Amino acid sequence: MTELNGSALVLEGGGNRGVFTAGVLDYLMEREEKFSYVIGVSAGACNAMDYLSGQPERTKNCMIVRERKNRYIATRGALKKGRLFDMDMIFDQYPNRIFPFDFDTYFQSDMDCELVVTNCLSGKARYLSEKESRERLLAICRASSSIPVASDMVMVDGAPCLDGGIADSIPIIHAMEKGYRKNVVILTRNKGYRKKKPGKSRALYIAAFKEYPEFLNTLLTRYRNYNRTLELIEKWEQEGHIFVIRPEMETVSRTEQNTRKLTEFYQHGMDVMKERFDEMQAYLKG
Repeated sequence: MTELNGSALVLEGGGNRGVFTAGVLDYLMEREEKFSYVIGVSAGACNAMDYLSGQPERTKNCMIVRERKNRYIATRGALKKGRLFDMDMIFDQYPNRIFPFDFDTYFQSDMDCELVVTNCLSGKARYLSEKESRERLLAICRASSSIPVASDMVMVDGAPCLDGGIADSIPIIHAMEKGYRKNVVILTRNKGYRKKKPGKSRALYIAAFKEYPEFLNTLLTRYRNYNRTLELIEKWEQEGHIFVIRPEMETVSRTEQNTRKLTEFYQHGMDVMKERFDEMQAYLKG
């Protein structure tokens, strides 16, 4: 067991691709591996919460929903609102009833945790923490996970916010700026992946966010910032400055609902982390 080892754990989002991260973190929980600082974006924020609350398989159960009545993608309620995701299901029914979240353990955790949201007024990332209020914690995580157009904006501290991945998809630089020099990054895309610039979605974004010009600019240029970060990650990984875990099999889609595929991707996360655990330990202690 490594406890509060002065290092950071950085978790990328990616919708249901985050079930890979869930597998990685469940193995780390099995080994009682802790980090001084955890930062998560979108689905990575949900993973971060369950990691701090010490609830193995909770993220897995939230993403691999076997009972139709508990699913959150394209539900009748969501579609009536013109939305793809039922965010009330995810951030109200799940934590409070269906898959109870251990708020007390989360708040008492000795690991620091920040969740990333994008401020729709400034177009900039906000790195937020909460260790007292259940409502604010859920609002932050909900905002971090709210995909533009597919979800409504979420008010956090009086400001409208959306998906943290728009402004900072993989907040490795933020972790470094906080002083962490040993950083483990969990990605949900294969090595070599690069994001394409908006195509048909460009007109949709312009129509939806014309009243939020700063956010719109960040959204339309996201692909450039994301790809630049990936280039840095691959460079620093090769130089041994950071440690990266990523899928080595074909990834699932953001909205994948096939339980077999999701279960395989989850198990793949566990297997990759198990295989590379000793290598990660050597990096952290080096």
